[in-house]
Amino acid sequence: MRHIWIMTASDLRQRVRDKSVIIFALVVPLALMFVFDLTFGGAGDIELDPVDVAVSAPADDQLAAGLLDGTFAVDAVEVTRVDAADADEVRSLVDSGEVALGVIVPDGFGETLTSGAGPVVQVVEGEASNLSSSVVITVLEAVLDRLTSATVAATAGAVAGVPHEELAAVAEAAATAGPRLAVTEGEASTEQLSFSGSLVAGQAGLFLLFTVGFGVLGLLAEREQGTLARLQSMPMRPGLIVAAKGLVAYILGVVATAVLLTVGGMFFDVGFGALLPIAVLVLCVVASAVSLVFVIARLARTAEQAQISQSILGMVLGMSAGAFFPITAGGFLGTLIDLNPIAAFMHGLGITTGGGGVGDIGQPVAIMLGFAVLAAAASRLVPDRGAAS
Repeated sequence: MRHIWIMTASDLRQRVRDKSVIIFALVVPLALMFVFDLTFGGAGDIELDPVDVAVSAPADDQLAAGLLDGTFAVDAVEVTRVDAADADEVRSLVDSGEVALGVIVPDGFGETLTSGAGPVVQVVEGEASNLSSSVVITVLEAVLDRLTSATVAATAGAVAGVPHEELAAVAEAAATAGPRLAVTEGEASTEQLSFSGSLVAGQAGLFLLFTVGFGVLGLLAEREQGTLARLQSMPMRPGLIVAAKGLVAYILGVVATAVLLTVGGMFFDVGFGALLPIAVLVLCVVASAVSLVFVIARLARTAEQAQISQSILGMVLGMSAGAFFPITAGGFLGTLIDLNPIAAFMHGLGITTGGGGVGDIGQPVAIMLGFAVLAAAASRLVPDRGAAS
């Protein structure tokens, strides 16, 4: 074991001195996280602009006043009310661009409403109309529908023979009835990552293959340089050389992934849950990545071929896992994506983010370890094309 630790320590010092390891393992993924979060991170945060609304309504009409008060009380939009003398002044204010929206409540609004007829409220939109104006119009329609439903209920009650003194209560009940669907704000599913969380986890998984490649693919570079032959001539088992390269790759992968998750989480205010299940996921996904790179090292004839193959596989696995944007698929393709170790890693982090522990991440851990075992077996069975050449 002394030989393997000496080779591992020596190789680690060499890799750390090589700035390309730091660049591809940490600097590039962190930079991509920052750029993507800066570009798309606020896509779901919509801030509505204030809106000026000109209003013409009959004086001393309580129902008209209630309609307007209910409309402009909406919390989502800041509404500035501008009272106009009549409908013509409302249209003039809208046409001149002084206000974005005009609301014209006709004379006799209250009487028309209580008679059971549907009063018509005119809305004038100007060129300055925007999303905020649309929100105000939607609220106006909802309040008007609620007032109309109260009148309809009172009229129907009168036709049905409800005592006159009870009609007011019927109308009030119809006007104040709650919605049939209650919507409450809650947390995301325990298996879903936020946009920033998915970005951090995806980039960490995407660049994992590049990171572990610096350790394993060193076998090919040393073979081309003649260093590997000298190591094999030393009085130790040849398998220790391969084990040392694998250990170097494993250590680099664990450290880089842990740093990316930690720093990325700090940058974008993302938490992935308890430390122990996260550590289990990191150890498992790094094991699968190292095993896969060993297969590449066996199939490639040169270090250049291995690096190209590693880049292609890294991009395919990372993109299919959703490192840049969510991927949704069903059937055979969906099953194939689920077997992707990077996708399993992100799935596991989604579980831990929702409070899951070690006992809850059995499926993603099984996928990653199964992938590692199959890749390790394949690396022993496939011919070593580099040695044959």
